[in-house]
Formats: sequence, structure tokens, C-alpha cells
Amino acid sequence: MTSKLKPFPKYKDSGIQWIGAIPEGWEVRKLKQVTSIMISNVDKKSKPNEEEVLLCNYNEVYNNEFITSNLNFMKATASIEQINKFSIKKEDVIITKDSETPEDIAVPSLVEGNLNNIICGYHLALIRPNNSKIEGKFLLRIFQSRKINDQFVISANGVTRFGISTYPIKNSFLVVPPKQIQTAIANFLDKKTAKIDALIEKDKKLVELLKEKRTALINHAVTKGLDPKVKLKDSVVDWIGEVPEGWSIRKLSHISDRISVGFVGTIEKYYTDEDEGIPLLKTGNVGFGKLRLDDLSYVTKEFHILNKKSQLKPGDIVIARHGESGRSSVIPNNLKESNCLNIVLLKTGKRMSGAYHTYLLNSQLVQEHLQAIQGGAVQGVINTEDIAYLRFHHPPLSEQLQIVDYLDKATSKIDKTIKLIEKKIKLLQEYKKSLIHQVVTGKVDVRGVEA
Repeated sequence: MTSKLKPFPKYKDSGIQWIGAIPEGWEVRKLKQVTSIMISNVDKKSKPNEEEVLLCNYNEVYNNEFITSNLNFMKATASIEQINKFSIKKEDVIITKDSETPEDIAVPSLVEGNLNNIICGYHLALIRPNNSKIEGKFLLRIFQSRKINDQFVISANGVTRFGISTYPIKNSFLVVPPKQIQTAIANFLDKKTAKIDALIEKDKKLVELLKEKRTALINHAVTKGLDPKVKLKDSVVDWIGEVPEGWSIRKLSHISDRISVGFVGTIEKYYTDEDEGIPLLKTGNVGFGKLRLDDLSYVTKEFHILNKKSQLKPGDIVIARHGESGRSSVIPNNLKESNCLNIVLLKTGKRMSGAYHTYLLNSQLVQEHLQAIQGGAVQGVINTEDIAYLRFHHPPLSEQLQIVDYLDKATSKIDKTIKLIEKKIKLLQEYKKSLIHQVVTGKVDVRGVEA
């Protein structure tokens, strides 16, 4: 799309290899030469004898391109010195200074209006442009430029958490065009990126609608069956409500061969290479329906033979005990033998389809009930008793298989559509990043161009 835009008439060497050529009339400057940089030390605590303020925190910056009065700022306190130093003003750019990954360092947000009594919070840097040299709107786009932003990513230090110090922020390089060109660039990108963002938002809402449709489809099929004219009866279980005639309500412990917990204990000495080992399923491998097999561990055959109670076969169900506890996956046919570590293992009996009961366990109705019995904690712990003694829908096996066949086909179509839309969203996001970089570094000239 940027191919329609023309380059500037003349270029010159910037003197910095990774920046390359820049248009004549543009300059390379260090950030400290065109802005004031202040690293905030204002935490979220409220202290006596300090003034009450509203805090602009990490989440407000990370999740919003623009800081406006519509955001939900938290209440805290700050000293008079902090208020004087870190009160945010129109045209300020705030960047993330610390994060869990280097890629999330120097994510920028522009203060759009004059906001009263709002202070820049901890883990952030307040960048105030020198209005005679650089515009805030242009500075925002500079921070969004991939190569410019890479300076901050490279300078971030840490292992489990990353941060960037004041020196590399102040001494980072940026390209600075004349003010009238800055204005033209900022106006063009405001309009163009707004259009791109609108397309992305529209596609994201479509994805959410498709996910809701998928959830409703599964929930209805596993709890009411496929026949819209079927007669319903009272299940005599409050949270289940009515079920089709011909269905029973059974405890999983009555229809499964065994419900237990996979191996619990020290296992490091049994790890081995993929070519020599048996797949070992952990909590992270359990998804909603399908296993996540991109990060498998492997153990020796000796471990597998010694631990028969945690051995798995195709059709068995594994249930996460921790973190989003209750999510379930069925063991696929191509995973002939495997073992599991500290997850609930449900061995399927002759009267049950592992695939059907996985759909059932992951359905909205059952997931909400599992949360309810844990006191609403989605990060609680699921144990065998929580699963074994719960009463569930139990259609005849032939009907279970029909429901699985229907849901496999229907959800597959929805999933393919979602993937296509998500791919489109990713392409739009990449185009936006590329466009911003091309424009703010002078690779293309947008003066007089309609966005």
C-alpha cells in the first residue's frame, strides 16, 4: 500500500548506519536534545500528609494509544514535588520503562488534552517535547517506528522482568524533520491509522461474535442434543435443568474406568530426548478441547512402565488442576502412548466418548459450575473429587458420537473462519507498523497526500 507514496526529492547520509539515508532538511538528534525526560517514582500507595491525585499507570499507557479523560485512573497520593514534576500535560508522550518482555519496553501513549491532577505513575517515563523542535503527535509516531523502538528493546536489561535506565532513553537517536513536515506526517498518520484501527476493531468484534457462536453451539449440543423437537424432562439437578428424554444424569465416577491424578513428584532424572522418550503431558499442554503439543516434554520408557496409573491412551481425558482449572483435552488417536504429570486423568469407560465428555466439560454450563464450586476462582485447584462426584449429562453412546461428529464439523468451520480473520488482523497490524516507520523516517513523502 505504501508503494503509491513517492520518496522525497533528495536524500543525504544520516551518519548512522541503521538509520540510513534521510531527506535533505531532516536531522538526526538524540532524544534529550529535543525533549525533557523524567522517570517517574510515584507508586500506587496512598500516604498521609500527601495530596490526593489520579495516577496514569502502566496499563493505561500499554493499552491505549492516547491518554484521555475517559480512562479510569486510580486514586493515590503524591508529594508536592512529585506533582510539580510528574503532572502530565497535553502533547506529553509517556512510555513503558519496565515490562515482562523486552518487546514491551517503550510502548508509547500520547496525552491528547489538558488533564487536571493526573500524575505519571511508576514503571513509566514521561517524555515532554520541546515545542520549538518537535511535536508530541510526531514524537508518538517516532516511538512507534520499528527501528527507532528497537534501540530501547536492545537496551533493556533483566531476566524475569526487563527495564531500561535513563541513559539509553536520553541518548536514543531519532530523525527530526522541519516542524511543518512533522505536522503533515502527524496529520496523515492520525487519519490513516484511525482507518486501519477501525478495520482491526471491526474484525476483532467479528471474531468475538464467532467465538460466542461457537460457545453457544457447543453448550446447546452437549446439554440438549441435536433434535430441536425432542421432549425435555427435569434432570432433578438444579444447575443442569432440563435434559432430553432418553438421557440420564450420571456421576463420572460411575461411567469412567478411573479418575486419578497423574504422577506427582520429582521427575527431572527421567527427562529425555524426543526420539528416545514418551510424551509427558503437563498443565500447559491441556487446552480447551485439543492438546497443546508445541511444547512437549519427554520421559524415559522406564518411567512410563513404572507409572502405569498415569499412562494415557487415545480417547482418555486430561483436566487441568491449576491456572484456568477445569479446562479439558481429549487424547488424540495419533498419540498412541503418553504419560502425565499432576493433572487429572479420566480413563474413559465403555459407555462414554472421550470427545463428547471433553466438549461437555469445556461447555459454558459446566465451566461456570466448576467455578461456582471453587467459590468463583478461575485460578483455583481442581481435584479428583470435584470431578468424580459431580453429576453430568449422559446421553446414549450412539448419540454422544453423533454430537461429536456434528460439533467437530461445525466448530472446524468456525475455527477456520476465525483463523482467516485473525490472519487479516495481523496483516493490518503489520501494515500499520510498516507504514508508520516508512513515513516518520522519511522513506516516503506524505505532504499533500490524502490519507
